[in-house]
Amino acid sequence: MPLTPTETRALLDKLGHRPQKKLGQNFLVDGNLVRKSLEMADLPAGSTVVEIGPGLGSLTGALLDGGHKVYAVELDPALTSHLEETFTEQIEQARLNLVEADAVQTPIGKLPQETDDFHIVANLPYAISSPWLEAVLASGRLPRRMVLMLQKESADRYLAKHDSKSFGALAIFLAGSFSGGDMHVVSRRCFHPAPAVDSVLLRFDRREEPFLFSGEVRTLVRRLFTRRRKQLGVLAKTEKPEVLQRIMDWLSREGLSPTLRPEQVPADSWRSL
Repeated sequence: MPLTPTETRALLDKLGHRPQKKLGQNFLVDGNLVRKSLEMADLPAGSTVVEIGPGLGSLTGALLDGGHKVYAVELDPALTSHLEETFTEQIEQARLNLVEADAVQTPIGKLPQETDDFHIVANLPYAISSPWLEAVLASGRLPRRMVLMLQKESADRYLAKHDSKSFGALAIFLAGSFSGGDMHVVSRRCFHPAPAVDSVLLRFDRREEPFLFSGEVRTLVRRLFTRRRKQLGVLAKTEKPEVLQRIMDWLSREGLSPTLRPEQVPADSWRSL
Protein backbone atom coordinates (compact mmCIF):
# COMPACT_ATOMS: atom_id res chain seq x y z
CA MET A 1 0.00 0.00 0.00
CA PRO A 2 1.19 3.55 -0.67
CA LEU A 3 2.31 5.57 2.28
CA THR A 4 0.17 8.43 3.56
CA PRO A 5 1.49 11.97 3.00
CA THR A 6 2.78 12.03 6.60
CA GLU A 7 4.45 8.62 6.24
CA THR A 8 5.95 9.65 2.91
CA ARG A 9 7.48 12.79 4.38
CA ALA A 10 8.81 10.78 7.34
CA LEU A 11 10.40 8.16 5.08
CA LEU A 12 11.98 10.80 2.83
CA ASP A 13 13.37 12.53 5.94
CA LYS A 14 14.76 9.19 7.15
CA LEU A 15 16.42 8.65 3.78
CA GLY A 16 17.69 12.24 3.80
CA HIS A 17 16.06 12.72 0.43
CA ARG A 18 14.32 15.78 -0.96
CA PRO A 19 12.06 15.25 -3.99
CA GLN A 20 13.82 16.59 -7.08
CA LYS A 21 11.64 18.65 -9.37
CA LYS A 22 13.96 18.14 -12.34
CA LEU A 23 13.39 14.38 -12.06
CA GLY A 24 9.63 14.78 -11.73
CA GLN A 25 9.57 13.16 -8.29
CA ASN A 26 5.97 13.33 -7.11
CA PHE A 27 5.24 10.32 -4.92
CA LEU A 28 1.81 8.68 -5.00
CA VAL A 29 0.07 8.82 -1.59
CA ASP A 30 -3.36 7.43 -2.49
CA GLY A 31 -3.81 3.67 -2.30
CA ASN A 32 -6.95 3.80 -4.41
CA LEU A 33 -4.88 4.89 -7.38
CA VAL A 34 -2.52 1.93 -7.08
CA ARG A 35 -5.58 -0.33 -7.14
CA LYS A 36 -7.01 1.63 -10.06
CA SER A 37 -3.76 1.25 -12.01
CA LEU A 38 -3.88 -2.53 -11.56
CA GLU A 39 -7.57 -2.64 -12.41
CA MET A 40 -7.01 -0.74 -15.64
CA ALA A 41 -4.01 -2.91 -16.52
CA ASP A 42 -6.06 -6.10 -16.03
CA LEU A 43 -2.87 -8.15 -16.02
CA PRO A 44 -2.99 -11.88 -16.73
CA ALA A 45 -1.62 -14.02 -13.89
CA GLY A 46 2.17 -14.06 -13.72
CA SER A 47 2.65 -11.21 -16.19
CA THR A 48 5.98 -9.61 -17.00
CA VAL A 49 5.72 -5.90 -16.19
CA VAL A 50 8.05 -2.98 -16.85
CA GLU A 51 7.81 -0.13 -14.34
CA ILE A 52 9.41 3.27 -14.93
CA GLY A 53 10.35 5.43 -11.95
CA PRO A 54 9.33 3.11 -9.08
CA GLY A 55 10.31 5.77 -6.52
CA LEU A 56 9.48 4.55 -3.02
CA GLY A 57 8.03 1.28 -4.33
CA SER A 58 4.27 1.57 -3.76
CA LEU A 59 3.27 0.30 -7.19
CA THR A 60 6.24 -2.09 -7.27
CA GLY A 61 5.05 -3.80 -4.11
CA ALA A 62 1.50 -4.14 -5.40
CA LEU A 63 2.72 -5.71 -8.65
CA LEU A 64 4.93 -8.17 -6.78
CA ASP A 65 2.11 -9.01 -4.35
CA GLY A 66 -0.01 -9.78 -7.41
CA GLY A 67 2.44 -12.45 -8.48
CA HIS A 68 3.95 -10.55 -11.40
CA LYS A 69 7.59 -10.32 -12.46
CA VAL A 70 8.79 -6.71 -12.49
CA TYR A 71 11.56 -4.99 -14.45
CA ALA A 72 11.98 -1.55 -12.86
CA VAL A 73 14.07 1.42 -14.04
CA GLU A 74 15.02 4.07 -11.47
CA LEU A 75 17.43 6.94 -12.12
CA ASP A 76 17.88 8.23 -8.55
CA PRO A 77 20.67 6.33 -6.70
CA ALA A 78 19.15 7.04 -3.27
CA LEU A 79 15.79 5.58 -4.31
CA THR A 80 17.49 2.62 -5.98
CA SER A 81 19.25 1.84 -2.70
CA HIS A 82 15.95 2.12 -0.81
CA LEU A 83 14.25 -0.27 -3.24
CA GLU A 84 17.13 -2.75 -3.01
CA GLU A 85 16.79 -2.77 0.77
CA THR A 86 12.98 -2.95 0.72
CA PHE A 87 12.72 -5.74 -1.86
CA THR A 88 15.89 -7.73 -1.12
CA GLU A 89 14.08 -11.08 -1.09
CA GLN A 90 12.22 -10.44 -4.35
CA ILE A 91 15.47 -9.35 -6.04
CA GLU A 92 17.25 -12.51 -4.85
CA GLN A 93 14.36 -14.56 -6.26
CA ALA A 94 14.64 -12.67 -9.58
CA ARG A 95 11.01 -11.58 -9.24
CA LEU A 96 12.21 -7.98 -9.26
CA ASN A 97 14.91 -6.87 -11.68
CA LEU A 98 15.97 -3.36 -10.72
CA VAL A 99 18.27 -1.25 -12.87
CA GLU A 100 19.60 2.21 -12.11
CA ALA A 101 19.41 3.97 -15.46
CA ASP A 102 17.95 6.81 -17.50
CA ALA A 103 14.62 5.45 -18.74
CA VAL A 104 14.83 7.41 -22.00
CA GLN A 105 18.10 5.60 -22.77
CA THR A 106 16.78 2.31 -21.33
CA PRO A 107 13.02 2.55 -22.04
CA ILE A 108 12.13 -1.04 -21.10
CA GLY A 109 14.89 -1.72 -18.62
CA LYS A 110 16.87 -4.96 -18.78
CA LEU A 111 13.99 -6.94 -20.21
CA PRO A 112 15.45 -10.07 -21.85
CA GLN A 113 15.60 -9.92 -25.63
CA GLU A 114 13.55 -13.09 -25.97
CA THR A 115 10.65 -11.61 -23.97
CA ASP A 116 8.03 -10.34 -26.41
CA ASP A 117 4.92 -10.50 -24.21
CA PHE A 118 5.08 -7.82 -21.53
CA HIS A 119 3.14 -4.88 -20.10
CA ILE A 120 4.16 -1.43 -18.89
CA VAL A 121 2.58 0.02 -15.75
CA ALA A 122 4.17 3.23 -14.53
CA ASN A 123 3.85 6.55 -12.76
CA LEU A 124 5.89 8.42 -15.36
CA PRO A 125 8.13 11.29 -14.26
CA TYR A 126 6.70 14.38 -15.99
CA ALA A 127 10.02 15.51 -17.46
CA ILE A 128 10.50 12.35 -19.54
CA SER A 129 6.95 11.33 -20.48
CA SER A 130 7.20 12.34 -24.15
CA PRO A 131 10.84 11.39 -24.92
CA TRP A 132 10.38 8.11 -23.05
CA LEU A 133 7.33 7.14 -25.13
CA GLU A 134 9.17 8.05 -28.34
CA ALA A 135 12.04 5.82 -27.20
CA VAL A 136 9.66 2.90 -26.61
CA LEU A 137 8.09 3.30 -30.05
CA ALA A 138 11.50 3.64 -31.70
CA SER A 139 12.78 0.49 -29.96
CA GLY A 140 10.34 -1.70 -31.87
CA ARG A 141 9.65 -3.71 -28.69
CA LEU A 142 6.05 -2.88 -27.93
CA PRO A 143 4.19 -3.91 -24.77
CA ARG A 144 0.86 -5.69 -25.05
CA ARG A 145 -0.63 -2.95 -22.87
CA MET A 146 0.42 0.27 -21.18
CA VAL A 147 -1.18 1.90 -18.15
CA LEU A 148 0.55 5.20 -17.51
CA MET A 149 0.14 7.87 -14.86
CA LEU A 150 1.22 11.19 -16.32
CA GLN A 151 0.39 14.85 -16.10
CA LYS A 152 -2.53 16.04 -18.18
CA GLU A 153 -0.42 18.20 -20.50
CA SER A 154 1.47 15.10 -21.64
CA ALA A 155 -1.76 13.11 -21.97
CA ASP A 156 -3.12 15.83 -24.26
CA ARG A 157 -0.11 15.31 -26.56
CA TYR A 158 -0.56 11.52 -26.51
CA LEU A 159 -4.27 11.69 -27.41
CA ALA A 160 -4.29 14.75 -29.69
CA LYS A 161 -6.21 14.64 -32.97
CA HIS A 162 -5.35 16.60 -36.10
CA ASP A 163 -6.47 20.21 -36.27
CA SER A 164 -5.57 20.71 -32.60
CA LYS A 165 -2.63 22.61 -31.14
CA SER A 166 -1.43 19.54 -29.22
CA PHE A 167 -1.30 17.31 -32.31
CA GLY A 168 2.21 16.39 -33.34
CA ALA A 169 4.65 13.65 -34.22
CA LEU A 170 4.22 11.75 -30.96
CA ALA A 171 0.44 11.39 -31.41
CA ILE A 172 1.03 10.15 -34.96
CA PHE A 173 3.58 7.51 -33.92
CA LEU A 174 1.48 6.36 -30.95
CA ALA A 175 -1.72 6.00 -32.99
CA GLY A 176 0.10 3.74 -35.43
CA SER A 177 0.91 1.14 -32.79
CA PHE A 178 -1.69 1.49 -30.02
CA SER A 179 -5.42 1.95 -29.63
CA GLY A 180 -7.50 2.89 -26.62
CA GLY A 181 -6.81 5.90 -24.50
CA ASP A 182 -9.16 5.00 -21.62
CA MET A 183 -8.66 7.74 -19.04
CA HIS A 184 -9.06 8.26 -15.29
CA VAL A 185 -8.52 11.79 -13.93
CA VAL A 186 -6.22 12.06 -10.90
CA SER A 187 -6.11 15.04 -8.54
CA ARG A 188 -2.79 16.69 -7.79
CA ARG A 189 -3.61 16.14 -4.09
CA CYS A 190 -2.86 12.42 -4.57
CA PHE A 191 0.88 13.14 -4.72
CA HIS A 192 3.63 14.42 -2.45
CA PRO A 193 4.75 16.99 -3.22
CA ALA A 194 1.64 18.05 -5.12
CA PRO A 195 2.44 18.93 -8.75
CA ALA A 196 1.19 22.15 -10.31
CA VAL A 197 -1.41 20.37 -12.47
CA ASP A 198 -3.70 17.38 -12.28
CA SER A 199 -2.73 14.02 -13.76
CA VAL A 200 -4.46 11.17 -15.55
CA LEU A 201 -4.20 7.41 -15.80
CA LEU A 202 -4.20 6.27 -19.44
CA ARG A 203 -4.53 2.79 -20.89
CA PHE A 204 -3.33 1.81 -24.37
CA ASP A 205 -3.52 -1.60 -26.05
CA ARG A 206 -1.16 -2.72 -28.78
CA ARG A 207 -2.86 -3.02 -32.17
CA GLU A 208 -3.11 -6.45 -33.75
CA GLU A 209 -0.89 -5.17 -36.56
CA PRO A 210 1.08 -2.26 -35.11
CA PHE A 211 2.64 0.16 -37.57
CA LEU A 212 6.22 1.17 -36.80
CA PHE A 213 7.62 4.25 -38.53
CA SER A 214 11.19 3.98 -39.76
CA GLY A 215 13.84 6.14 -38.12
CA GLU A 216 14.16 8.18 -41.29
CA VAL A 217 10.44 8.96 -41.44
CA ARG A 218 10.24 9.71 -37.70
CA THR A 219 13.00 12.28 -38.15
CA LEU A 220 11.25 13.83 -41.15
CA VAL A 221 7.86 14.03 -39.43
CA ARG A 222 9.37 15.66 -36.33
CA ARG A 223 11.21 18.14 -38.55
CA LEU A 224 8.05 19.09 -40.42
CA PHE A 225 6.24 19.71 -37.13
CA THR A 226 8.92 22.13 -35.93
CA ARG A 227 7.33 24.52 -38.46
CA ARG A 228 3.80 23.31 -38.05
CA ARG A 229 2.14 26.54 -39.20
CA LYS A 230 3.74 26.48 -42.65
CA GLN A 231 2.15 24.72 -45.63
CA LEU A 232 3.47 21.25 -46.48
CA GLY A 233 4.21 22.32 -50.04
CA VAL A 234 6.39 25.16 -48.75
CA LEU A 235 8.11 22.89 -46.21
CA ALA A 236 8.81 20.30 -48.89
CA LYS A 237 10.78 22.84 -50.93
CA THR A 238 13.24 23.27 -48.02
CA GLU A 239 14.13 19.56 -48.17
CA LYS A 240 16.63 17.75 -50.41
CA PRO A 241 15.25 16.98 -53.89
CA GLU A 242 14.59 13.31 -53.16
CA VAL A 243 12.72 14.17 -49.95
CA LEU A 244 10.79 16.93 -51.72
CA GLN A 245 9.63 14.40 -54.33
CA ARG A 246 8.74 11.88 -51.64
CA ILE A 247 6.54 14.42 -49.84
CA MET A 248 4.81 15.53 -53.04
CA ASP A 249 4.17 11.91 -54.10
CA TRP A 250 2.76 11.20 -50.64
CA LEU A 251 0.40 14.18 -50.78
CA SER A 252 -0.80 13.05 -54.21
CA ARG A 253 -1.41 9.45 -53.09
CA GLU A 254 -3.36 10.59 -50.05
CA GLY A 255 -5.35 13.21 -51.96
CA LEU A 256 -3.97 15.95 -49.71
CA SER A 257 -3.48 19.54 -50.78
CA PRO A 258 0.07 21.01 -50.55
CA THR A 259 -1.54 24.03 -48.88
CA LEU A 260 -2.32 21.96 -45.76
CA ARG A 261 -0.23 22.45 -42.65
CA PRO A 262 1.26 19.39 -40.86
CA GLU A 263 -1.23 19.68 -37.99
CA GLN A 264 -4.15 19.41 -40.45
CA VAL A 265 -3.22 15.92 -41.73
CA PRO A 266 -4.87 12.99 -39.86
CA ALA A 267 -2.59 10.49 -38.13
CA ASP A 268 -3.56 7.62 -40.43
CA SER A 269 -2.47 9.54 -43.53
CA TRP A 270 1.11 9.93 -42.27
CA ARG A 271 1.70 6.16 -42.37
CA SER A 272 2.08 6.06 -46.16
CA LEU A 273 4.86 8.65 -46.05
